[in-house]
Amino acid sequence: MATFPVSSIIRSNALNGRATDSSYLVFAGGMTSQRIVAQRLGKKDGRRNLVFGGVAMSAGNRSYHEHRQNVLITSQSFVLHTPEKVWKYLFRTESGDLVKVWIEMKNNNYSVYVEVSSPQLSESNSDLLMVWGMYRSDSSSFMPMDHQSSSLISAQNTTETPLLLKSSGKIAVELNLEANLAPFYLSFTLKSRSSDGSRISEIRSHRNTNFCVPVGFSSGYPAPLGLSFSPDGSMNFSLFSRSAERVVLCLYDETIDAEPALEIDLDPYVNRTGDIWHASLHSAVPLVSYGYRCHSGTKREGDSVLLDPYAKIVGNSSSTLLRQYLGKFQTEPDFDWTGDIRPLLPLEKLVVYRLNVMRFTKDQSSKLANDIVGTFAGISQKLQHFKDLGINTILLEPIFPFNDQQGPYFPYHLFSPAYIYGHSKSPISTIVSMKEMVKTLHANGIEVFMEVVYTHMADTESLKDIDNPSYHYAREYDGIHKNTLNCNFPVVQQLILDSLRHWVIEFHIDGFCFMNAASLLRGCNGETLFRPPLVEAIAFDPILSNVKIIADCWNPHDAEPKAVRFPHWKRWAEVNTKFCEDVRKYLRGENLLSNLATRLCGSGDNFSAGRGPAFSFNFIARNSGLSLVDLVSFSASELASELSWNCGVEGATTNSAILETRLKQVRNFLFILFVSLGVPVLNMGDECGQSSGGSPAYADRKPFNWDSLKTVFGIQTTEFISFLSSLRVRRSDLLQKKNFLKEENIEWCGIDLNPPNWEDPETKFLGMTLKVYTEEIQPTSSAPCLNGNMFIAFNAADHSESILLPPPPTDMEWRRLVDTALSYPEFFSTDGDPVFEQMLELLYEMKSHSCVLFESRPKSG
Repeated sequence: MATFPVSSIIRSNALNGRATDSSYLVFAGGMTSQRIVAQRLGKKDGRRNLVFGGVAMSAGNRSYHEHRQNVLITSQSFVLHTPEKVWKYLFRTESGDLVKVWIEMKNNNYSVYVEVSSPQLSESNSDLLMVWGMYRSDSSSFMPMDHQSSSLISAQNTTETPLLLKSSGKIAVELNLEANLAPFYLSFTLKSRSSDGSRISEIRSHRNTNFCVPVGFSSGYPAPLGLSFSPDGSMNFSLFSRSAERVVLCLYDETIDAEPALEIDLDPYVNRTGDIWHASLHSAVPLVSYGYRCHSGTKREGDSVLLDPYAKIVGNSSSTLLRQYLGKFQTEPDFDWTGDIRPLLPLEKLVVYRLNVMRFTKDQSSKLANDIVGTFAGISQKLQHFKDLGINTILLEPIFPFNDQQGPYFPYHLFSPAYIYGHSKSPISTIVSMKEMVKTLHANGIEVFMEVVYTHMADTESLKDIDNPSYHYAREYDGIHKNTLNCNFPVVQQLILDSLRHWVIEFHIDGFCFMNAASLLRGCNGETLFRPPLVEAIAFDPILSNVKIIADCWNPHDAEPKAVRFPHWKRWAEVNTKFCEDVRKYLRGENLLSNLATRLCGSGDNFSAGRGPAFSFNFIARNSGLSLVDLVSFSASELASELSWNCGVEGATTNSAILETRLKQVRNFLFILFVSLGVPVLNMGDECGQSSGGSPAYADRKPFNWDSLKTVFGIQTTEFISFLSSLRVRRSDLLQKKNFLKEENIEWCGIDLNPPNWEDPETKFLGMTLKVYTEEIQPTSSAPCLNGNMFIAFNAADHSESILLPPPPTDMEWRRLVDTALSYPEFFSTDGDPVFEQMLELLYEMKSHSCVLFESRPKSG
C-alpha cells in the first residue's frame, strides 16, 4: 500500500453512533462539553475485518464483533503517565511542518498522542481539525463505526476531532483506544479552518498521502526472517520480497473459514527495510496461523495466501475449500537433548542404509501399532534391524513437506518435516517424534543423514508468487526446469544455508545428501560456475563444519544423471554413479577390467585430488531405477539405461539354473559393494528381495515387506550383509581406508598370476591381492594376529575358471571366507575353510558368475 487516498475521508462528518452513558468526550481546560462516541465494530463484508480482543481475553462467549470502542479525546492538556511501551512516528507535511505521533500502552489500552508543530497555525486564529478513521487491509474502506450498519461508505466511518493549542505553542490531541480493537491502522489528515469559516485547507504528508500509524502492532524488524517471538509476548514477522509493491499479512483464527480472519496491509514506508517487509504484532490471541498476500504492479498475485518460506511449523489450512499451507503461531516444542552425543563417525567407517520413512514400516507386516506405522517412531522401533545388518548410518529420503502428486522430491517448504511422518499427524508431534528418533539412533551409535532438495520446488510452491525474479531463473536454460531455484542468488543462498543450520541445530542431523547437486553449480544466468558461492559457503560454514555433505547429481526430472566435475574444497563427498555403472557392466560381461579395478580402489579418477576413497558413496541400486533383485531379473529394451541383465529369462521364472545365476549375481553385487574402498550404500528392501515388477519408476516402489526377511532369500542375504559389514570393520586396515592404497600394498593378476589383460574386452577374470602394511601386521595383544593378506577374485564369465592362488605369507595359509557360487550357508564363513597345501599349485576352481575372497592366517595345528 504505497498511498492512502484522502478524498474518501476528509469530509466534515459527525459520528454515526448511538448514545450511551458509559462513553464520553471531555475537553480539558476552560471549556468542557460532552458527547457520546461509543460505537461497536463489525465484520467488514462478512469476512475480512474481524476485531479481536486483547491478551487477557479468551475466544469464548463474547463475539469478536461486539467489543466496545471507548475514545477519550483531550484537546488542550496532555498529562504524561509512565507508559508500558512507547512507539514514536515523525511525519513532515507538504509545507514542511512536523507532525509527531506517540502511541503508548497504558493499563492495557492504547493512547495515541498527535502533535503538530506549525508556527503559522499557532499564530493564526484558524481551527485545526483531525479527520481520522481506522482500517486494516484496505485504506479506502475504513472499519464500520456502527456494528448495526452494513454501509461501507468511507465517510460514515471517520470523524473530525479538534486539536487545541497548548501553552508550549504546540497543537495536540490525545485519543485513548481499547486494546481489544487492535491491530489496526489509524489514518488521518488535518483540516485548517479559518475562524469565520470562509477558508478550509487540507494538510497532508509530504507524499500527498494520509498520515498513517499502526496501533496494536509496530514496524518490527527485518531480521530474523520468518516468525520470531519476543520475551514480552510480541511476534515479529519478516518476509523478503523485492518485487512486491504491496504485502498483506493474513491472520487466521480457529474458525473454519477459507478467508483470513484479519488482514493487515503493510506500509512500505514503515514496514519495509530494503527488500524485507516486516511487522511486529503485540498480541495474537486468539489467532493461530498466518500467511501473506503479495501484489506486484497491476498483477494481483495476492489473490492466494502464501506460505512464509521461513515458517518453522507448518499446517494445513483449516478450510476444506482450499489446499493451502500456513505458518503456525507456535514456537518449536522444547526437547530434552540431555545425553545426546553425536556419533561423529569418520567417513571411511560409514555403512549407509537409505530408506523412505513412510514405506519402511507402513506395511502390516511390520507388526507395529497403527498410530506409528510409517512414522519416525516406527524407525526407532526397527532399530534391531539396522544392528543386524551392521548399519551405522541411515539416509532418509526427503522428509520436507511435499506435493502429493509429485512426491517427496518436490518439496514446497524447507524448514519442517512433513506432518504425515508424525504418529498423530500434527506438526508439533511430528517434530518431537523426529527428534526422539534421532536421539534414539544416536544412543545406539547410528548417524542420521537426510536427502535434501534445494534446487527446485513443487509446482504449488509459493516462492514464485512472493518474488519470482529473485527465487527462480528469468528464463529457461538447458537442464533447468520449471520451479528450479536460482541457488547462487544471494537471497536463495541464504535461505538454503538457514535451512541447513536449522536442521543441524534443532534436529541434530549428522549429514546431508544434496539431490540434483549439478544445479547447485548454476549461476544466475544458467552458466556453470567454477566456484559456485553456495557450494563454497556450505563447505566452510561453521555450523555445518562437523556434518557430512554429499553431492548426488541424480535429477528427479531426468532419467539419467549427467557427469559433473563437482568442486569440493576437500569437504564434499559424492554419490558415485560411475561405481554403479561400471560394476553393473562388469557383472553382465561388458566392461574392461581396468574400469572395475578403478572402482575397487576408490575411484581415484574422481577422488584423488585432495580427498580420498572415503569421499566416494558407492551404490548398486537406489530408490529410483531397478531394485537389486529386479536388476538381475529384467533387461527389456526399455530398461537399456539400467544396465541390467535378466540372466536368461525376463521376469519371474521357475528355471533352477536361472534362479541360481540370479542368486549369485545378487551376492556378487553386495560383495563388490563391501570390498570396494568407499562408503557402501544399501537401499531399503534390497536385503530381502523387494521387487517393483521390473518398473524403474519411484512411484512403483512398494512398502517394505517384513515377512520377506523370513524367507530363505531374506535370511541368507541379511546374514551375508551382516558378515560383510563385520568384515569391513575387522579388516578396516584394507577395506576402510581414508587414503588410497599404496602401490606396494596391492597386486593385480590374471588366472595364472600373470598381469591382467587390462584392455581386452573378452577377459572376464580379475584377481587382486591386498597386502597389509608392515607396521599393521604386528599383533597389539597376546591374541594371534588375524590381519593377514587378502586375495579377492572376480569371474564374470559364463564358465568356470581354474585359478592359481598366490603363495601365502610365510607360516600362513589361505582360508576361504567367501565363494558366492556355493550354497547357503557355505558360501561365506567368518572362520574360513583352509585351502590345503597339497592342492596342486594352489589351484582353485571358480564357478561362472562368482566372486571369492581368501585371507591368510597363521597355520592351524
